[in-house]
Amino acid sequence: MDKKTIIGFLLIFGILMGWSYFTKPSKEELAQQKHIEDSVKTVRQQEALQKAIELKQSESAKQITSPESAADNNQSLIADQYGDFASSAYGEKKYYTVENDLMKLTFSNLGGRIYSVELKKYKTYDGKPLILFNGDSTIFGLNFFASNRSIATNNLFFNTEAVENSIISNDTESISFKLAIDSTNYIEYLYTISKDKYLIDFNINFNGVNNTIASNMGYLTLEWQSYINSFEKGKKWELQNSSIFYKYDSDESAESLSMRSNNASENLTTKVKWISYKQQFFNTTLIAKNAFANADINSTSEVINPNHLKHFTSKISIPYTGKDQESIPMQFYFGPNHYKTLKKLDLGMENLVELGRNIIRWVNVGLVIPMFNFLGKHMNNYGLIILIMTIVIKIIIFPFTYKSYMSTAKMKALKPEVDKVTEKFNKPEDAMKKQQETMKLYKKVGVNPMGGCLPLLFQMPILIAMFRFFPNSIELRQKSFLWAEDLSTYDAVINLPFTVPFGFGDHISLFCLLMTIVNIIYMKTNDQMSAAGTQQMPGMKFMMYMMPIMMLFWFNSYASGLSYYYFVSLLITMGQTWAIRKTINDEEILAKLKAAQASKKPVKKSKWAQRMEEMAKQRGIKPPKR
Repeated sequence: MDKKTIIGFLLIFGILMGWSYFTKPSKEELAQQKHIEDSVKTVRQQEALQKAIELKQSESAKQITSPESAADNNQSLIADQYGDFASSAYGEKKYYTVENDLMKLTFSNLGGRIYSVELKKYKTYDGKPLILFNGDSTIFGLNFFASNRSIATNNLFFNTEAVENSIISNDTESISFKLAIDSTNYIEYLYTISKDKYLIDFNINFNGVNNTIASNMGYLTLEWQSYINSFEKGKKWELQNSSIFYKYDSDESAESLSMRSNNASENLTTKVKWISYKQQFFNTTLIAKNAFANADINSTSEVINPNHLKHFTSKISIPYTGKDQESIPMQFYFGPNHYKTLKKLDLGMENLVELGRNIIRWVNVGLVIPMFNFLGKHMNNYGLIILIMTIVIKIIIFPFTYKSYMSTAKMKALKPEVDKVTEKFNKPEDAMKKQQETMKLYKKVGVNPMGGCLPLLFQMPILIAMFRFFPNSIELRQKSFLWAEDLSTYDAVINLPFTVPFGFGDHISLFCLLMTIVNIIYMKTNDQMSAAGTQQMPGMKFMMYMMPIMMLFWFNSYASGLSYYYFVSLLITMGQTWAIRKTINDEEILAKLKAAQASKKPVKKSKWAQRMEEMAKQRGIKPPKR
């Protein structure tokens, strides 16, 4: 890299840093912004307090007022609003906790729903209990018409005989909530929890309510809303990897709403097998044992809490025939986006783990994950696991690396001959003749100009597969190595007092910085090895050196495990290149090339050469004679 290029890089970096510094808000602007935020916060707190007071008054009224006294006050109003379910409009909100080896589930008799889920084996990035969803930020219940009245079960009290706290000691345990018309006619939510599974059976049972609930449409609406919580340090990356996923009953793969869009929605008009509220490392999924008839799903960035990522809503049509006794079997999954765990469910939910598509996913599923899992069984240090994986992968692709180097070495050896052709045809109108003579030279000695690039193309699927694998591997979550506290997110060693634009962020990640430095050194070494190509194309040379700087901005907020992998991979590649150069003599290569040229043996044209000659023919230029 010459002095002008270095000065250019320094100027670009200085401009970016200066732009960030001089465009940051002044103290007055910051104070004004803080005043506005405090005012908004105060208003919201007052609104929340008023709502809490109103809710408390409402709950107190419900606790004090019995069905008998309501007959004198508003029995007719309640009966008119809820009809046969009027008695369930009264009650005292209670909670019931059930724990298995993996989860702590809290149920509420209001709505008969799962109120919160805590995953016991995981914590948030700051060490707090990891609660997938909690409290009144969720809605889950049936919406239907009963005696021409719109009923939402989420607002009604269910009866239960469950104890307030229980730990599963047997293989399974069931908890039942009933929305009763009377002692024999009811809607039941039946949950069955296993001792060591993230999967929960959930049945909606109808008993004797067929004359009450309208069944003329053939389905009921299940409304499901939830605010998605943030659990990771890299919230921006977490936000970009949170969306609603779904799988049609007839398809093998899953689909999703746009993860980068602030607002997205989809009308699923055919049968749906499951709908999942997916985050970077965890998901909450509702699964139909048979299939949902259809669904409307929506994702929005409008949230009520700074700890929320997005707001997900679903209106799901579940088949309902209106029989005297009827059951709708479903399941819940509350747990990690762990490929092996999800694969065992045999529901296609392993597609929630973002591993790329087509050949990229094949590489991850067929090579990377088996190797990662095998090494994980024998060691706990994931930094060493990544190191060993890198070495193994570099050994696998070494033949391609060697072939690429040999092609580059041949081009370098031919550089003096190519320079002679360039001097001979140095006029602009001789550009095509120069190209033809250069191709003639390459063809005589059996050199393919693309020989150095094609082997690299075979390595690209592995590089991209790693780009997909590391940021989505839950095994790396909160696993430390050297200075990196969490290999699944960035390793900030310096926190900046300002934010650098273009995605760089307000910190400096050391593994990313080391990767960039080694990449620049590698580019410099490669440039010295190359033939006249980059010297004749200064724009290409500039881009070659600019790419590591661009990667510094891209990767600074990515998983440190990914930057660490690329850093080690580049070091190994540089070592391989050095070893190959020590065993190869450029003069011997040139002698062999000249011997091949002197032999004048016909050399089979490469496809690339054939295409070049075909282009020349189309332009009316005769190809050179051998």
